[in-house]
Formats: sequence, structure tokens, C-alpha cells
Amino acid sequence: MFDDNRTSPLDSLPSLLAALCWGAMFPIAASAMHHVDPFPLTAIRYGVAVPVWIVLLLALEGRRALRTEGRALELFALGSLGFAGFNLLSYLGLEHTRPQDAALIVAAQPLLTVLVLWLTAKQTPARATLVAMTVALAGVVLVISRGHVSNLAHGSGGDVLILVGAVGWVFYTLGARRFAGFSPLRYTTLTAAGGTLTIFAATAAVTATGAEALPGTGALGAAWLQIVFVIFMGGVVAVMAWNEGIRRLGPPNGALFINLVPVVAFAIAIGQGYRPGDYEIAGALLTVLALVAANLAGRQAIRFPSRLAWAATREAKPAKSLP
Repeated sequence: MFDDNRTSPLDSLPSLLAALCWGAMFPIAASAMHHVDPFPLTAIRYGVAVPVWIVLLLALEGRRALRTEGRALELFALGSLGFAGFNLLSYLGLEHTRPQDAALIVAAQPLLTVLVLWLTAKQTPARATLVAMTVALAGVVLVISRGHVSNLAHGSGGDVLILVGAVGWVFYTLGARRFAGFSPLRYTTLTAAGGTLTIFAATAAVTATGAEALPGTGALGAAWLQIVFVIFMGGVVAVMAWNEGIRRLGPPNGALFINLVPVVAFAIAIGQGYRPGDYEIAGALLTVLALVAANLAGRQAIRFPSRLAWAATREAKPAKSLP
């Protein structure tokens, strides 16, 4: 089991880097979409990122790691649900909502995971988690509505798209349990490869209908810096850093850093001149605090049974006879 006493501040750097990259990715991707449509941008992102992952997988695990073990269709389906579903819907949603709203919804994925497990696997969450879910939802509503409930009926379509995409990513993440023999890099690479095929097919379909257009050299030139960031920092570097952070800190501690994603997105928006209202600030604080509390409660739930087991083992030992 992960032991907090064995970590150093340096062990947190990969998780911190991933959170910073993902928090910055939303406003940067939104900026890129002033020049490049969502579907082509997603196709470019993973059309470059997947070959990089394949090279890394070959270098670290060898050619055998590229084998699907007869489960190619399952990997394809999960990759389509996760990489295609989440990213296409998120980028579409970014056209109709603010980057900081999108980051806040995505940061709620740990609580969405609890909800999905509750509904599909009948794993009832602890009371503290239920309270955190309710508070986080209230915070998200405050941010999106800006304190006016009528705002929820206007312009919330983008938020719904991002929420649906986030739920798809939760199912993709839970699907990793079915591939216990795969390393995180192998699972990511093989599913991303299948998901990218779906992204290419979807991009071809929407461009053929004229709903979106393939970018010309002028559009690519205008957004090349944002595209490079989305591909390498938001994709390759962030994913590798996140996996390394989870390895160093363990899932309970590593997951805490996802809460920095909306903080970074809000900080960038403020740096660009946006001035959030009191309701937005209160909602963002409520959500982040609820997510942190839920993660801490989950970490305690992991530790508590182990302490009970240790105590039971101790009590079961025969008492030593007195001299």
C-alpha cells in the first residue's frame, strides 16, 4: 500500500505538471478553435499524439506490447468511447461555453465515477461522498448560472456536451480494470489508436456534410502554437506525467491534483481580463473544496479497513504468559 511517509515533495511534480497542462488546455484549445474547427483539431491532436505513444511503448515495453491479445474490438470500443467521445464532445462544448466551466465539469470526474459505480455496480457511496457530490453540484450550478437560475436555460448546451463526454471518459477509465495485465501506457496507446480511427471517421463525415471544414495553411499557421500545446503538453506530456504521478503517489493522493485543473483555467481567464462575479467565485470554491473533501474521504476509507485488519490480527495473537 502507498505510504505517505515515503514520499518527497518532488514526487508531486508529475501530478502537478499534468494538472497545470490540463487546466491550461481548455482556454488554449478554445483559442485554437477560432481558426480550426473542433473535429479537425481533435483529429490533428491524436493523429500526432498516437504515433508518439506508439514509439514510447515500443521503446519501453517492446513489440509484444502492441499485441491486443485477441481483444482488439474491446480496446477499439473503449477507445472510441473515451478518446473520441470525450474529446469530440468536449471540443464541441467549448464552442458554446467558457473554458473555466468546462474545466470545472471535467474536474468532477472522480465524483462522476462514484455515481456511475453506484448506478451500475450498486456500490453505494459513503455519506461523506454523497454530501460532497451535492455540494460540488451546487458549486457547478452557481458557476454556470452566475447566480441566476434563468441562465441555465440559455447557453447550457455546451456544458451538457462536456458532461456527457466526461461520463464517457469515466466508463473508459473503469474499463481499464478489465485489462489488469496491461501497463497504463499500453492501455492508453492501444485504446487511443482505436479511438483515433473513430475520430478520423467522424471528422471525414462532418467535413463531407459541410458542417465543419478542414483547416487551410493560413488557419493552421494562425493557431500553430496552440495546436502544438494541445498535442504535446495537453496530450502526450500530461498523460505520461499523470501516470507517473499515480505511480509515485498512489491513486488516492494523485487524484487530488485533478482539483487544480479548474483553478488553473480560472486563473488564465482572469489573467486574460475576465472578472468573475461573487457567485462564480463562491461556486468554484465550493466545487473545489467538495472535490478535495471527497478525495480525502476516499483516501481515509482505503486506510481505515487496513487499520481494522491490523488490529484484528493483533488481537488474534495469543497473549504472552507472564514470567
